[in-house]
Amino acid sequence: MASTSDFRTGMIILYNGELYKIVSYQHSKMGRAGAVVRTKLKNLLTGKVLENTYRSGEKVDEARVEAMIFQYLYNDGDNYHMMNPETFEQIPISAEIIGDDKYYIRENDEVKVLMYQDAPIAIELPTAVILEITYTEPGERGDTAKTNVKKPATLETGLEVPVPLFINEGDKVKIDTRDGSYLERVKQ
Repeated sequence: MASTSDFRTGMIILYNGELYKIVSYQHSKMGRAGAVVRTKLKNLLTGKVLENTYRSGEKVDEARVEAMIFQYLYNDGDNYHMMNPETFEQIPISAEIIGDDKYYIRENDEVKVLMYQDAPIAIELPTAVILEITYTEPGERGDTAKTNVKKPATLETGLEVPVPLFINEGDKVKIDTRDGSYLERVKQ
């Protein structure tokens, strides 16, 4: 059991028998009334976001979630197959759990998998990944200036992002996994 004073962003709790991640929380006290903690919770299985208010000091069930490092092997359409690099045990993770995070992982990448009661519930990505550009229109001569003009580029994972005009096919770029935006070109 955890108290509302233990709340932190990213904490995983049990609410109505389901797993929820605390996206944000705010402690507030209004006049003579007792203090409350307003939370925004995201369901780990459905992705649904809801808001809930707890009285200050109220107890909640904290879920025991274990983070394990796995190596991503391949995708068969319905499942993403991961291997534990220590025991070589392979586990399938459904495409619904991976969701749009599929655009940020490549075969043989190490992935942090969150496990609850020995079952995978989510993957955790780093804040940025380095991916190669597989297709983009060639830049025009003189497009080396640092301007805000962007062009679409397709990455090796199939993700399409707007990049500056000086980026070419074969370049490696750093992509923010939180919003899918271009950060910088990586020197090779």
